[in-house]
Amino acid sequence: MAQDRILISSDWGNVSAELADNDATRALVAMLPLTIEMDDHLRQEKTGNLPAALPAAPRQREFSAGTLGLWSSGDFVIYYRDGGVPEPGIVILGQVQGDVSVFDRPGKVTVKIEKAQ
Repeated sequence: MAQDRILISSDWGNVSAELADNDATRALVAMLPLTIEMDDHLRQEKTGNLPAALPAAPRQREFSAGTLGLWSSGDFVIYYRDGGVPEPGIVILGQVQGDVSVFDRPGKVTVKIEKAQ
């Protein structure tokens, strides 16, 4: 699945992402297209609720700008800065291939996530 890509669009800009190969990502792709309202959190990420929980997958604590992650089973995250999170860590869903800094601003943003053609 690593070759699968998604598009993330918003009023602030659009990016594409290459997806990780795990059960959580496969379940996310099955939900597409999605529209999610995302909030800023800790000035490092945008986070929003998925319509349903995704299955468990391996977690890690470190992330880089552009990482797409899953905090709890239903919390989708776009990291726009490098950093780390406490245990239990995040499930890596993919990596943004565009300029993720479009999300580096305070406030809410609505994103549409769809499979790239």
